[in-house]
Amino acid sequence: MKPSKLSAFLLLSALPLCAQQSVAPDTIFLHGNILTGAHLQPNDPATTPARVSALAISHGTVTAAGTDAEILALKSPSTKIIDLNNAFAMPGFNDAHTHIAGAGQQKLTVDLDHVASLEEMQARIKSFAATLAPGAWITGGGWDHTLWPSKTLPTRQDLDAVTAGHPTVLSRTDGHIVVANTAALAAANITSATSDPAGGKIDHDAAGALTGIVRETPAVTLLNKVIPPPTREERRRALTYAINDALAHGVTSVQDLSDWEDFLALEDLEHANQLHLRVSEWLAFDTPVDVLKQRSSAHPADDLLLHTGMLKGFMDGSLGSRTAALKAPYTDDPKNSGIPRYDQKKLDSMASERAEAGFQLGFHAIGDRANDMALTAFERAQQAHAPGKLSDASRYRIEHAQVVSAGDFDRFAKLHVIASMQPSHLLTDMNWAAARLGPERARYSYAWRSFLDHHVTLAFGTDYPVESIDPFRGLYSAITRQNEAGILTSQPQEKITLNEALYAYTQASAFAENKEKIKGRLAPGFLADLVVLDRDITKATPQELLHAQVLETIVNGEVVYSRQSNTVADNTIHPTYIDDDADE
Repeated sequence: MKPSKLSAFLLLSALPLCAQQSVAPDTIFLHGNILTGAHLQPNDPATTPARVSALAISHGTVTAAGTDAEILALKSPSTKIIDLNNAFAMPGFNDAHTHIAGAGQQKLTVDLDHVASLEEMQARIKSFAATLAPGAWITGGGWDHTLWPSKTLPTRQDLDAVTAGHPTVLSRTDGHIVVANTAALAAANITSATSDPAGGKIDHDAAGALTGIVRETPAVTLLNKVIPPPTREERRRALTYAINDALAHGVTSVQDLSDWEDFLALEDLEHANQLHLRVSEWLAFDTPVDVLKQRSSAHPADDLLLHTGMLKGFMDGSLGSRTAALKAPYTDDPKNSGIPRYDQKKLDSMASERAEAGFQLGFHAIGDRANDMALTAFERAQQAHAPGKLSDASRYRIEHAQVVSAGDFDRFAKLHVIASMQPSHLLTDMNWAAARLGPERARYSYAWRSFLDHHVTLAFGTDYPVESIDPFRGLYSAITRQNEAGILTSQPQEKITLNEALYAYTQASAFAENKEKIKGRLAPGFLADLVVLDRDITKATPQELLHAQVLETIVNGEVVYSRQSNTVADNTIHPTYIDDDADE
């Protein structure tokens, strides 16, 4: 659905007070500066987003939104009344693309996020290895060689020097390549004679010896098969860490790709009343259709806290690892055009089969060739099952859509394909993306304005843990296209407005998961998921926006994070509770 088609619904539900208030609210939020979400969408003629000062909430749903006097008139003796003390509040952020299990596991293993050099990476690994029993594996990741002075990929010999014989596999921040030490390669029976699997690559040096770098899932799987998997308890611990991190950053919903075993661990948390984040868990596109049907039917979408969602497939890798599939070679690597993960004919067949089975499809596509492959598969699936009836009902998605050929913006629009993008990626990539792509392709990279101008639904997320789950970094990137120091600028014509960015992080991301009628707004009938901030971000400078802090995160009408106590789900809140006899 194009954003403009939502206008009638949005305007109707933006009325200041629910006309059919039938149940006294269990909670009232009062004296706030509350952005409801109305009039944020692109191309809306209204210039001022709607605000109210009070909300009534019953059983986790907003039942009324309006003035303090209007909402206080609805209270009963049992209603809890909370004074927001004029704080700014808005709908909770809905991160349209995460990997929460990987984020948590990274923190519980070797965390190499933001290491500034190979030497720092080695020091962290050596320290971790000293804590392990003999023979234990070392896993983890988060390293990014593009941040190092050398810009050089680590090698197995670099790991051998500090791992004390422990088999070691460490992922790059994007998750598309790993570096393994000699012991891990031997355990996986990977030798210099091992052939590259289709869609993957095992690197060799000039003499033909293994470097330790293994690229993309088909090749990395050779290693993963011999790594001892986390226990169920370890998965729960990792997920709890990531969930708490999300809540502390004002994120109330995520659309996530983790392993099936992690979904089962999330179920454990839900059953124990320890899951306070809404999770739509994607299923792997390559999984056989009968298994997909079994898993999705056992976990229907009417569970608003945890359910299965779309099918996620991978067309290519990443720009940082030079595995994104391009139509022409990399400007800074003329013999390399990336690694496509599918043959087009096979992809088309699989996509059509899964679309026919009723699944929403979403394809990871970074390079222009990968985006073309994904669009072609979507088009052929629609032609096979609904010829001449292109619509937005299927809600096909392309995840990342970082490099798009000029003519493909119209294809996105014609096919009603959602561009699910992560604006904070630009903050990391802008130092080298132009060198990878050259000026012409760079012009159509991270092209948020172009997508909106072509009336393409733009949903925002972070790709956590590739980037921090902090949504304010993404908002900053979207409206400035500058690095965090405000010095380097990339393709400024692709900036969007703050209203558009907020819409992409809330209502459009809800639309991308088929939940736009209950998520992304603070209006009657919508879930009571909101975030209270330390400043009105609509009036903040870009640098002030970058440093915004979450005071409280509220999910289902309950406070699940409080900055004041730095706790998650402890039922405390910074705003003031008002006595029941307060002035109305």
